[in-house]
Amino acid sequence: MADGILTLSETTFDESIGAAETPVVVDFWAEWCGPCKMIAPVLEEIAREHGDALQIAKLNVDENPNVARRYDVMSIPTLLVFRNGEVAKRLVGAKGKAQLLEELSEFIG
Repeated sequence: MADGILTLSETTFDESIGAAETPVVVDFWAEWCGPCKMIAPVLEEIAREHGDALQIAKLNVDENPNVARRYDVMSIPTLLVFRNGEVAKRLVGAKGKAQLLEELSEFIG
């Protein structure tokens, strides 16, 4: 876990999402994706600042295609917010910190 960000895989995904006591924002990304690299430092900041209210996690779609397929992730970056193991919100595309915090405000409190 780097900077409060959890790295998920197909083997850890269901258990990590199901056991989470706070909402989990899962960043579906890939190494070759430019916008994914742009949003990464923003997510690290949010993890540091709001880690008590929500968990930030990353899932590499190239290494874990079955999870991406299961949640119909067609373009990246896609952020899925899970609450109680269910998808509560879907955000597609890179966003700035202010916009992302606004979109996540219902989970941060």
